[in-house]
Amino acid sequence: MSKSCPISIHRIDAHFVRLVALQVFIIGLLLLITEQLFFAFFLLFDFSIRTLKIDKLSPFANIAKFIIRRLDIKPKFCDEAPKRFSLYLGLGIIGLLSLFFIFGYTIIALILVLTLLICAFLEATFDYCIGCKFYYYIHLVERIKR
Repeated sequence: MSKSCPISIHRIDAHFVRLVALQVFIIGLLLLITEQLFFAFFLLFDFSIRTLKIDKLSPFANIAKFIIRRLDIKPKFCDEAPKRFSLYLGLGIIGLLSLFFIFGYTIIALILVLTLLICAFLEATFDYCIGCKFYYYIHLVERIKR
């Protein structure tokens, strides 16, 4: 299946996505080490803001844009829809892990944090998006069903 998006023609800078993923990895690592709910809520806030497309209020988006501007990094565009799908998956994972932390199911919450860390690490270091793979697979299955 082609890596072009079957739904959206919108594009996003892959460098921006990778810088955001790096920040998610750092905060997720702090959450894993400290088990402080503050870090889960910080992730939840940022993911929620970016899901609503209010990047001006997103700390991760603002830091990524600042770094790109300061280092004069030229954009490398990719399809936005799979990345947006991954953002929704991340929001769901963070929402669940926050609830598990709140209700004392720490082991399950930590497993979800590890899942988030693996996904963020792969995106930040190798430009490999697990959520995007799910996105493409879902659309492939939909095409086969038609």
